[in-house]
Amino acid sequence: MYIRDIMTTNVVTIPSNTSIADAKRIMMAHKFERLPVVDKGKLVGIVTSRGLDQVSPSKASSLTVWEMGYILERTAVKEIMERNVITVIPEVTSEEALALAQSNKVGSLVVLEDDKVVGIVTTNDFFYKIINPMLGVTRDGALLTGSRIEVIGGGESKALEEIISTINRLNVGIVTIHVREPVGEPPHKDVCLQLDGEEVSQVISALRDKGYNVNQRKRFYIRP
Repeated sequence: MYIRDIMTTNVVTIPSNTSIADAKRIMMAHKFERLPVVDKGKLVGIVTSRGLDQVSPSKASSLTVWEMGYILERTAVKEIMERNVITVIPEVTSEEALALAQSNKVGSLVVLEDDKVVGIVTTNDFFYKIINPMLGVTRDGALLTGSRIEVIGGGESKALEEIISTINRLNVGIVTIHVREPVGEPPHKDVCLQLDGEEVSQVISALRDKGYNVNQRKRFYIRP
């Protein structure tokens, strides 16, 4: 999956002479946490809600409400914006982009194409559009219907091939699949599969007959 597949397009941007007060209003109106700053079509910085809160006068300040408002209305975001913006192009893979964001300890990446802002990708995009589908979770936080099984040591290539073939022969649909490396000794790879249907005992029996250690992952429904 590439960044172009998960990025948010039609990005709202602001010029650097926008006041802090206006930037906060735009963020609140659109429920944004970040705003790229663009002057004459060129990305020059980014402001975040956290950054704006840090430069806003605190409630403990001796300033009056009117004085606070005056400062926020008169101070431009160019005075407080982050100028070292971490950017990517749309063709970058999602895993490369995630590694880049983590190594730079940022929660978003601005997407540029021909030096123009064409998108933005945030931590939520990685969760909602990659992690959630992989784990069988919908965007609204609900779990997909069906069953999940875990095959201990089934993440190795030959074992994985046999597991998938066995499930296919039983005409059970595979919704999602992911391999994980749990901490422990000896090192091994487990595979978790989201399967169609609530009844998967036949699959579990068939895999156990082949010598695999298979567990069905129980669901504990937690109230919001």
